[in-house]
Amino acid sequence: MTSGPKQQSIESADKATQGAEARARKRPTNRDKAAVWTERMLSALASGVKGGKWFSLMDKVFAPKTLAKAWAKVRDNKGVAGADGQSIERFAARQDIYLAELSTGLRDSTYHPQAVKRVEIPKGDGKTRPLGIPTVKDRVVQQSVRLVIEPIFEHGFAEGSYGFRPGRGCHDALREVDRLIKEGFTYVVDADLKAYFDTIPHDRLMQRVEEKISDGRILDLIRGWLKADILKGTEQWTPTGGTPQGSVISPLMANIYLDPLDKLMAARGYQMVRYADDFVILCRTREDADAALEEIRAWVMDNGLTLHPTKTHVGDCRMPGQGFEFLGYRFEAGKRYVRKKSLTKLKDSIRDKTRRTRGVSLGCIIAELNPVLRGWFGYFKQAHPVTFKDLDGFIRRRLRSVLHKQEKRSCVGFSHEDHRRWPNAFFARHGLFALHTAWTVARQSR
Repeated sequence: MTSGPKQQSIESADKATQGAEARARKRPTNRDKAAVWTERMLSALASGVKGGKWFSLMDKVFAPKTLAKAWAKVRDNKGVAGADGQSIERFAARQDIYLAELSTGLRDSTYHPQAVKRVEIPKGDGKTRPLGIPTVKDRVVQQSVRLVIEPIFEHGFAEGSYGFRPGRGCHDALREVDRLIKEGFTYVVDADLKAYFDTIPHDRLMQRVEEKISDGRILDLIRGWLKADILKGTEQWTPTGGTPQGSVISPLMANIYLDPLDKLMAARGYQMVRYADDFVILCRTREDADAALEEIRAWVMDNGLTLHPTKTHVGDCRMPGQGFEFLGYRFEAGKRYVRKKSLTKLKDSIRDKTRRTRGVSLGCIIAELNPVLRGWFGYFKQAHPVTFKDLDGFIRRRLRSVLHKQEKRSCVGFSHEDHRRWPNAFFARHGLFALHTAWTVARQSR
């Protein structure tokens, strides 16, 4: 192990401290926790508890106000029905009765998790990702447990972790990556954990939970959710590992399991930025990056996980062809692009809304397109501007093709005449959201 990264970490301590202070200001306040936590608990969170473990938390979970807050979050997140067929709407129709039943069941230890419905969702590359959908009742209880225990773990999580954490998000992680690259950390370990959520070892995960939680009933609930049967069509089985993507408690469990890796990398002096199971380590030299990757390989193997053999690599992101992808962006040669998968997904959505055979008016199509384009731009507005010009042209060509078809013109495709008939200003007058125009306005405001 070289001493380089440690020394570099010391040299940039002032800037790192400033960044940490800015992020700390965005953390949940005591007021945010007060709806669930008592003043005594908040005080203990700051000063620490004897032995570092928390006892007697279950009464906070089944408290009516905690369950009510949990239900409000589940309701706002919407989602489809689980294996029992009960929808959000059906639960809402009798919410007071159901919440009272859950409170009693949790207090009397008669509540038991139900099977998790598994569906496959497309990933954009022809493959699918398994998604686990607990029942609405299980989602409410998971959210209630999360409200109670998350502050305990959140208080000690590493600074380099951004995914599924209160007061943090994708753009915070992306800004940190930008900052590090500009400071010269351009050799990047781009790591990919293969099927992470499906392979987390249950016993080791529970050991990490038990390092801070000693309430046996809370632990039994978590074990029950981890081992809840999976229902896919007519198939049903009991998982031996993993935590279902889609369940309320899974993101917290995923962060708990990887927190030791975050802290190991920080202790070694490496600059690691992680969002759930997607992480990069940024170094000043190739030697440091290679050493970091070896550290990761050893930790991953020792902890029952697997690095994806073809999606994990080291490169100098200043060089063309050696960039890396992170949270939908591609960093390469000093620029930030939208990764191909993200572009393909957007274009597929645009194609679906601009089919020539739809038979709806231009106004209706634009009304459907604009929310998608605004949301997409809101996330990717830091990308290279050529992306927005190309997409604007693609969208207008699709719309001209629709108008061409609606006029029942005989020639195939469209020509320069179509462009003159429906110029860019025509679509602007009809209210089409223009990505490059939005980028220009955003740049001027900055």
